[in-house]
This record gives sequence, structure tokens and C-alpha cells, in this order.
Amino acid sequence: MTFPTAIALPTIPALLQSSAGAVTHGMRDEIKRWLGHLGWSQMALWPWLGAAENSASVNERLSIGSPRNGGPTPPEMSPSPEDGLPFYHEPVLLQQVIDYLRPSPGAWFFDATLGGGGHTEALLQGGANVVAMDQDPVAIAHATSRLRAHAGRFSVLRGNFRHFEEVLGEIGIRQFDGILADIGVSSKQLDDVSKGFSFMHDGPLDLRMDPDGPQTAADLVNTLAEEDLMRMFFEYGEEPKARRIARGIVQARAVKSIRTTLQLAQIVEKASPRTGKRHPATLVFQALRIAVNDELGALEDFLKVAPKWLKPGGRLAIISFHSLEDRIVKHTFQKYAMAELDRPEWPAPRPNPDFCLRLLTRKPVEATPEELQANPRARSARLRVAEHISRPS
Repeated sequence: MTFPTAIALPTIPALLQSSAGAVTHGMRDEIKRWLGHLGWSQMALWPWLGAAENSASVNERLSIGSPRNGGPTPPEMSPSPEDGLPFYHEPVLLQQVIDYLRPSPGAWFFDATLGGGGHTEALLQGGANVVAMDQDPVAIAHATSRLRAHAGRFSVLRGNFRHFEEVLGEIGIRQFDGILADIGVSSKQLDDVSKGFSFMHDGPLDLRMDPDGPQTAADLVNTLAEEDLMRMFFEYGEEPKARRIARGIVQARAVKSIRTTLQLAQIVEKASPRTGKRHPATLVFQALRIAVNDELGALEDFLKVAPKWLKPGGRLAIISFHSLEDRIVKHTFQKYAMAELDRPEWPAPRPNPDFCLRLLTRKPVEATPEELQANPRARSARLRVAEHISRPS
């Protein structure tokens, strides 16, 4: 299997190739203009980035060393369009992922959630070829620049991973030795005030991972009925005080539209005063982010088709960050790992038509104490891995 011939691409904006120089908020528009020139849509079909530019190399590469030694050191990278800081997301459970996926020269992997590129870089350093996908154009631009040294074995597509089957089907790839999806929000997204993922600083109530997404968190907060808000906070945030918070939001928005993160956080705290270390708005923001990005629906769609894209012996690795995601992964893996199905009304068990996986992790793999010390955001990470098996004849 080989990459298709590279198409001609415009040069990446100069600001993305240098860590020096002033960075303005207008750079986001420049990136959008550049990406738009490539013909990308929200569900995006092209191009093969990296294959067109292979002359430069990154000065410092991420080590594939174990996080037990303190984790990898961020390489020198391009400044962020928003704030001049490097786009760096320390990959969680990195060594565990590599141990299970076993990258080797000539192997092919699909990274469904590229993010900062840490997991992809480790796979590339193992000699593998990687096709990656992400819905955040800023993340794609930075990761592409970061991984330029591996351009001959790395390509990236823009889009939500729930659509990967349609995208990859158009470019002729059919099977992989491994597939990885890291469902978490990147550190850069959490720290980016303009995204609204965190209420530690005031910012627009957005929460879209894809900046071209159809609705923001503000849209939901200001338009949903109280009952719908309550259900969203209870089901997606597992918030026990969902009804009280929903009522407080409806009362507050009747006076003034809710547009910023701190504005919403203060409304939630007033409706549900703090009783412990966790801010009362934490689960509300989780629920809003899940709803805005349809995260659970996207994960379910992805898992429905991902196993058939694995070669026999190929492995599927999913990193989740809360119980709702992990439950979906667990139950889906179990469904695919059952050779037979049995029901009380059946005279005997029947073959499972979906049987195609062997579980490699009966319980989720979690971060070691050493990794948690180096990267506290890994505390919620859960890794589950399964291996594709040939169906019995």
C-alpha cells in the first residue's frame, strides 16, 4: 500500500514555520484562508498533507521513552495563532499505547484524533506509516508542521472521526494494522480562552472542537427548554442537581443573554453553591461540550465501523476520559468479542454475527503514579484495546 501522488499545495504560512516573530489574532483567519484554499469542508476530503513538503525537519523530536521517566519533552514548535504559545498536548498513556499497537516499519496505522500529534509521532518513530484525522484546523496545521520530518509516511485529513469511513474510502485505503482514538480534549483546547472549554478565565461560551460546527454552547444555553437543559446536564454530565441548575439558567437568561464562560459558571454556582473542591459548573461544562460536539454519538458511529478496517491481528485502541465514553467502549468491545449469543427464548446459543474482536484489556489501563505526577490531566484516562480476529469458517 502506498500513499497517492502528492497534490500541489500552497506553502504553509510563514508564521507556522517559525517560532519567532509577532503573532496576531489575524493568524487564525490566515490559517482558515490557507485551509480553505485546499478545498476542505467540515467533513473534509483531502489533501495528503506532509507528502507535499518533506524538505524541513523539526529541530527536536519527541522521545518515545516511557512516561515513567517523567514523560517526553515538548519539541520546538510553531507558535499558536491565538496566544503565541506552542500547540503542545502531552499524549496520555503513550508508552502503553505503543506497547499494545506495536508500530514497526511498513505497518499502517490510523490515528482518528490527531490533536497535538504526540501519539502519531510515537507511531512514526516506530517506523510505521500513519494516516491521521482531526476536526480542528489549527491542530492540523501545527501537527503537520511538527511532523514534517516524517512527511513521506504521514498524512492528515480534516473531519470528525465519525466520518472516517467515507473519507478513507475515497482515497483507496482499506485496512490498517492498528487504529487509535484519543477521545479527550487537548491541553491546548482546554487552555485556549477563545474555545470556552474552561471557565478558569472568561471567554466566549463556544465549546466547539470544530470551529465550523453548527451550534455553540451559548446557542444551547439560551434556547433549550428547562426540561431539555435538565436532561442534558443529568445524562451527559451526571449532574445530581441538574434540575436546580437548569431552572437557574432559565431565570438568568430571561434577564440577560448568557454569552461567556464566567457568566455561566457564576449562574451555576449561585444555583448550586460549592460544597467541595470541584467547581459546581464542572459537570455542566462537560455536558455542554458533549452535546455541542455530539461526542457520544460520534464515538458510537466510529466504533460501529472501526473493526472492519483492521487487518487480522490488527488492534483497536481507545482512550476515553469519563464514564459515559468508557461505558460505550466497554460494551461495544464486549459485543464484538462474544462468539455466541444466547437468549432465554432460544433453544440454544447462536453465532454472533458481529464477532470479530478479542479483548486484550479486560479492565481499562490507567496512568501510572509517575505519569500522573508528570501530567495530572492523565488521571481520568482509560485505555481499552482489542485485536481483530478472523471469523471462523
